[in-house]
Amino acid sequence: MRKALVLLVPLALSACTWGIKLDDGARNVRTAWNGDVSSCKEQGKVTVSVMNRVGPVDRNDLKVRDELEVLARNEAAKMGADTVKPLADPSEGSQPWGAYTCGSRNVGPARSDTPVPAPQGSSTPQAGFETVPLKNN
Repeated sequence: MRKALVLLVPLALSACTWGIKLDDGARNVRTAWNGDVSSCKEQGKVTVSVMNRVGPVDRNDLKVRDELEVLARNEAAKMGADTVKPLADPSEGSQPWGAYTCGSRNVGPARSDTPVPAPQGSSTPQAGFETVPLKNN
């Protein structure tokens, strides 16, 4: 009986996160961690919650915050928003979020897959040294 209890406790603790997945529509929802949504249109507010305790055991705070973000992004996608922003810190497993439509506005710097061309005109290295690729023999 004791062995069964020892095996069931980790299973019960890990089962808390099995159902929280990012929906397909929420993959395009960004999180504005810097809080800058000044050029966005507010779609509404949503409060999401997860279990922050399992019996007497507190769950990992980072895991709880991650799950709250996933749920907020899922709800924002249902509202037609493309950006979420936390409105307060999590408390007892619950957190309010704002949902916004920011359009194609970039939240961070754009990433380019094409390499940046070397500057033309000067063959002298700017830092006073030059790197040369090694050849494989």
